[in-house]
This record gives sequence, structure tokens and C-alpha cells, in this order.
Amino acid sequence: MAKYKYTNQLINESSPYLLQHAHNPVNWYPWGKEALTKAKEENKLIIVSIGYAACHWCHVMEHESFEDEEVAAFMNENFISIKVDREERPDIDQIYMSAVQLITGQGGWPLNCIALPDGRPIYGGTYFPKEQWLQVLEQVSNFVKQNPEKTENQARSLTQGVKSNELITLNTEKPDFELTDLNTIFSNWEKNIDYKNGGTFGAPKFPLPIGYQFLLHYNYLSNNEDALKAVTSTLDKMAMGGIYDQVGGGFARYSVDDVWKVPHFEKMLYDNAQLVSLYSTAYQKTKDPNYKTIVEETLEFVKRELTSPEGGFYSSLDADSEDEEGKFYVWKYEELQELLRKEAELIIDYYNVTKEGNWEHGKNILLRSQKEKALPNKYNISETELSKRVKEAKEILLKEREKRIRPGLDDKILTSWNGLMLKAYVDAYKALGNQIYLDEALKSAEFINSKMINKDYRLYRNYKNGNATINAFLDDYAFTISALIELYQSTFDEKWLTIAHELLIYAFNHFYNYTTGMFYYTSDIDPELIARKMELTDNVIPASNSEMAKNMFLLGKYFFKDEYIQRAEKILNNIKPNTFKNGAYFANWDILMAWFIREPYEVAILGNDYESILKEFGQHYLPNVIFLGGKNEGSLSLLQNKLVKGQTTIYVCQNKTCKLPVTEVNRALKQIME
Repeated sequence: MAKYKYTNQLINESSPYLLQHAHNPVNWYPWGKEALTKAKEENKLIIVSIGYAACHWCHVMEHESFEDEEVAAFMNENFISIKVDREERPDIDQIYMSAVQLITGQGGWPLNCIALPDGRPIYGGTYFPKEQWLQVLEQVSNFVKQNPEKTENQARSLTQGVKSNELITLNTEKPDFELTDLNTIFSNWEKNIDYKNGGTFGAPKFPLPIGYQFLLHYNYLSNNEDALKAVTSTLDKMAMGGIYDQVGGGFARYSVDDVWKVPHFEKMLYDNAQLVSLYSTAYQKTKDPNYKTIVEETLEFVKRELTSPEGGFYSSLDADSEDEEGKFYVWKYEELQELLRKEAELIIDYYNVTKEGNWEHGKNILLRSQKEKALPNKYNISETELSKRVKEAKEILLKEREKRIRPGLDDKILTSWNGLMLKAYVDAYKALGNQIYLDEALKSAEFINSKMINKDYRLYRNYKNGNATINAFLDDYAFTISALIELYQSTFDEKWLTIAHELLIYAFNHFYNYTTGMFYYTSDIDPELIARKMELTDNVIPASNSEMAKNMFLLGKYFFKDEYIQRAEKILNNIKPNTFKNGAYFANWDILMAWFIREPYEVAILGNDYESILKEFGQHYLPNVIFLGGKNEGSLSLLQNKLVKGQTTIYVCQNKTCKLPVTEVNRALKQIME
């Protein structure tokens, strides 16, 4: 067993990120009563240092500063130092990120904030090189000692700023949602759309999957072809670029350039989950076989590298291996020649590999380009033969890559991200009809139900080494509920709908603000922080409030709870003024607005053959249809007295009124399109 010179309080944590710092000379504490009490008793400033396991610059700062004995000695003498895994404690991250953004105008990770002993922030930033970090610590320490009154004013002002950031007020105007609202939203958004390279103009480029889900929905409502083009150009370019792992499947966090070529190599569960859902729905819409391949390969990656034996999903893979970013994923020209032999020339051509390297230090990122269309002619082979040879080469390269030292795995299991991945499997099942995907979704749902949900429907946030410890946040409820509603729509097992409803009721009891109609991010049973935040803006993951609003709408439809739909309308009305000029950052709200503009159909399928009929519906992109049914009528009000003996019947209903029953999907689709 390795002997370490230093061991701090993080040694007892389960988070891989915190454990990475357990043998730093810095006397780190996890966030909790012990550290906060110690700061007050010793009247010491607090350093709140926040990051996550796959964060490249977090590792750099650890190596430069937190492993350095000089830096550690100064920190230990003058501060109480607290390390936070932002993925485990997004509530803490939200507060200190808001503070740093107010101070510097920008944010990111590592996030380093200096606070008074009571936790109120006074100064902060992101990554600091060693000398600058020491300088900052000394200057802030001296300033606080010499200027107690100015320090107090700074703390008071920053804390007020943190509390008021993303504060929402009740909109007392009558709710009014029109297609013209969505037209305005798209018109403003379109100015930033890069139709040539996909995404929005500029670099870096981040996938924002919920934005493209809305654009698909908007195209469905409006027939605006530019909205569809914005989606397909992005999905096509991402699939061909270096952001997509051409050998092993799955997407990296983002592209550092404006053409999706060079990724920031870490792979996050939440990105891959949402992109599986997006490519699945885009496949329903376009039937592009490339989208089907991306879904299949990404799910193979998730199964191979991010799935626990118990059915949960791990959080991320690091960008670095052997202290070098991307080393696991890149190739040298000579390496490919040796491995692929007679196939090397074709594959090198296909993946745009050069002798000098298409990246740095003579290395190549595998990526595709439009020139691949000319390769069948160039090599005198068919397109089918090209696909076959590429597939065989990928198998050789994947096998070889497995021999390399792997990037670090963050093997904690987070409820909200698992909800996204569960939904991704359901979406893939609907679009591709592969039973394996539904089986994986059911396994995931059983894992969440058995390990993450208490008897009173209180959720846990995290799970590792057989233990769930942290009380869940709003996003855990939002994405679990959403996933279980989707699972019901693909199985018609009311168990999942019932659990989703109970989780919503728990969220009403512990997160809901009855005045504004919004949800707080933290539960009322959690220890108080300096601010109780609300998450309103959709980002790389949709806002928990927007997802909860959609959940209220859907469960209101299923359980005939008009008050839920009215609450969703109220919360959307509060947000509506923000939606017009903010593009993807309110896209999930925009999807809810689309449901209010064109009320969804409830399609009830009853009878022995409901599974095959449901599968047939899955071949179509139907963003404004809610499915329910089964072999029997079950307990939902809309299903009562609709079972016809000896046949499977389809009812297309809207606002509790149904059209004439039919038995064929194409006839039901005509009723939906009328």
C-alpha cells in the first residue's frame, strides 16, 4: 500500500474528485459543519475551491498549487480550506459561481472563492497560476485585517447580489402564448446560427441539445425549414468532427474551435445522454441512417464505459491520461499504417490523417469530412464496401486503444444525470425499436427506484460504494420524473407514472414557492446556505424549473389535475419575457410554450396488440402527442370504458375529448395531422 506524506479530511469522502486531493499538503475539509464551525471558532477566512473529476484545469491548479508545500503552508496558516465536488453539491457551486461572476464578469472551473468565516464571499476567480494564487491569498488576507468595514460592505453587497441573481417575480398579466411568440424567438435566435458549420458562430462550440430539441419542435409546428436546417447542419458536423469519438462512440464536452475539430476530451454522461435523445428524435424526423449509427455507437460507449453492474451510470471520463490531454484518443500516422497495413491508405484518407499530424505534436484527431463521398470512386469500391472497411478498421483501432492507459473514471452515480440517461434509452428505443434499449431503461429505473428513492419519495443525489448520502436537489426530481413519464409512455406500466406523480408531490411539499409558482433548487430540509437559489436558465442541462414545469403539464394531463397545468402556465408566464432574446438558454421553456400554443393530443391504445402499435408510432416524430394505454383500461380516467373486446383500438383525444376510434396507425396519424 502506498505511503503518503500528507493525508487530509477528504480521505473519508467517496467523490473521486475529493479523493484526488486527499493527499495534498493543503489541510482540505469537505463542505460541512466541522469546517464551517472551525472557521468561526478560529475567525479564519474560508477558501471554497470547487471543481470536478474530469476538469483539466482543476488538475493543473492542483499540481501547481495544492500539491506545493509553500502554497499549502500559507493556506493552512491563514485559511480554512474547503474542497467541493460541484457535481455532488451544485447548490454550493451555484452560490459561489454567482459571486465570482459578479466579481469578474465570468466563471468556470476550477472555481476559487474566498469567504468570511460565515460563508459570505468577498473575492474569487477561476484558475490561478501558483505565484498569482499566493499573491491573491496574501493581498486578500491583509485587506481583511486592515479594512474590516470595507470587507463587511463587500460581503454584504456580494451576498445580496447572489440572492437577487436569477430572482423571479410573479407575472400578474394574463397568460397568452401564440405561435407568433415562437416566430419572434426563432427570428432573434437565427442571427447567431452557423448554418455552415453547425451550432452558433464562434468558438468554443458547446452542444446545447435542448436548443435543437426545441428547433425540431418549432419546425413541426411552423414548417420553418431553416429551423430544421439549423438542427441537421449541427448534428451532421458534430458527427463528423473530432468532438465525436470516431473509434469508440460518444461525445466530448465541447470543441475548442468553430468547426467541431478539436475537442476538450472529457466525456460527460449528461452530454451523451441528451445527445442520444436528440439524435434519436432527429432520426424519427429525418430517417438519416447516420443519426441511427450515432445513437447505436454512443449507447455502446455508455454500456462499455459508463455503466455500473447494478444498472446505474457513472458520471464522466477524464480528458487526461498519463498527465496529457487527449492522449488516449489520438493517433500517429505511422501507428495507423502499422496497425491497418493494406487498409491504412484508405482509412488514413477517410479520417483526414496526415504525416505531420492534424493536431499538435505530430498527432492526429480522427475526423470525417465531405471528401469521404469521393472515396468510393477514388478507391474503386462501392459505398457499402467503404462502410464495411471503415467498420473493420474501427474494431482494430478500438481493440488497440484498449491497451492504452485509460483516462480517469468518475464512478459516482448522480440521480439527475441517471434520469437523463434513462430517458435517452427510452428515446432510442422509440426511434429504433431495439428491445435491448428498453431493457436497459427498465434496469436503470429499477436501480433508481431501489437505491435512490426513500419510502416517503425523498430522493438521494448520489450513490457510490453501495451508499447514497446527499439529499437530492430539484434537478434530481425533475429529470427522474421526466424519465419515468417517458418510460410509462413506452411500457404502459402505471407503476412508473405513479412514482413520477409521488415524486412531484414531494417536490411540491419541499421545494415549491406558492407565491411565485417557482421551485427552489434546495429542499426545505437541507441546512441553510447564504442564499436559497432558483434555477431558471436552460444551459448544457435544462433548468430544473423548466423541466418541472413540463412535468406538471404532463402529469396534469395524465391524472386530470388541471391545477398542475395551471401551475405550469403560471411558471411559464413568469419566464416568458426572458425567452425572446435568449435563444437556447430558454429552449426548454419554449417547448412548454409550444404545448400551450398547440395543445398536445392524448393517444390511447387499448388491447392485446398495444405494443406493436406503440412501436409503429415510434417511427414518427410526434412532439405534441402523449401516449397512454395497455392491455386493460388501468386506472387513468381517460382510459375508462374504452376497451373493445377482441381488438386493439386507438383513440386520438384532445382536452379530454376523443375523435372516432380507429384500429390503424396511419388513420390515427391523419386525425393528429388534421
